[in-house]
Amino acid sequence: MNLRDLHYLVALAEHRHFGRAAEASFVSQPTLSTQIKKLEDELGVALVERTPRKVLLTETGREIARRARGVLSEIEEIKAIAQRTRDPESGTLRLGIFPTLGPYLLPHLVPLVRKQFPRLELLLVEEKTEQVIRMLREGSLDVGILALPLHEESLHSEFLFEEPFVLAVPEDHPLAHKQKRLKLDDLEDESLLLLEDGHCMRDQALEVCQLAGAGERSGFRATSLETLRQMVAANVGITLLPTLAIKPPVARTDNVHLLEFAGRPPSRRIALVWRKSSSMGTFLERFAAVIRDLPAGLLQPDILEAKPARTPAR
Repeated sequence: MNLRDLHYLVALAEHRHFGRAAEASFVSQPTLSTQIKKLEDELGVALVERTPRKVLLTETGREIARRARGVLSEIEEIKAIAQRTRDPESGTLRLGIFPTLGPYLLPHLVPLVRKQFPRLELLLVEEKTEQVIRMLREGSLDVGILALPLHEESLHSEFLFEEPFVLAVPEDHPLAHKQKRLKLDDLEDESLLLLEDGHCMRDQALEVCQLAGAGERSGFRATSLETLRQMVAANVGITLLPTLAIKPPVARTDNVHLLEFAGRPPSRRIALVWRKSSSMGTFLERFAAVIRDLPAGLLQPDILEAKPARTPAR
């Protein structure tokens, strides 16, 4: 048994197809198939059920693949320890981030990271929260930027910032004519456009709806914030947007009126998250400090003070 064969087995478990697993492993399909068969012969058990249409792992195969992920993760940790000892600010950092934050935070964050850690290779993965957590647990990501709270005993969370929400309404909506900031009570009996299941921001928006006495508009669930924005522009309804999603370089959309909340606005808390067993903890604390150095104005809507020029709806 060798690490290469364990890599092949894990790839097969993830892709459930010999061809795709071989492609992901940068080997030919016959090579991968042969090595899996040798591994089965060595262990004396069947790891794979081979069918004409797809590949299924046996119960034993699934358990061995799960443990193989742990072994490979530990190997990566060993390499990381050596790399960080030689040069703490070089190497590769695999960072996961969820879709309703990534496109809006990264244009501000990446230049800061490049300036602070010029020799660091930053590999970015955009996935829903549940997938980022799974990849962190399995070791295929080093760190994630996620919304709190998290309920994962194996993960350490370092608070970064709190991001307020604003309300987006069509220009002819009654709330668009308010001269002052909103109160949650203003949303009572309103129906909001929300994201589909699996997005953490859907859960956050539902909490706001519950507090305000609002509901969800039935018959529609968006796959992205940009879809929500365009549905507001099309006079379909109203929605919540996080502050970073209304800041440059995001252009303001025609027929979308933005409203701030008074007092302590509804918001989401963002944290840097990594495995408690990670060898990179000290470096990741420094990485978190870089994120906290984002300009404070990025997290303040400032809608009433300044309204950027509009661009036509796309």
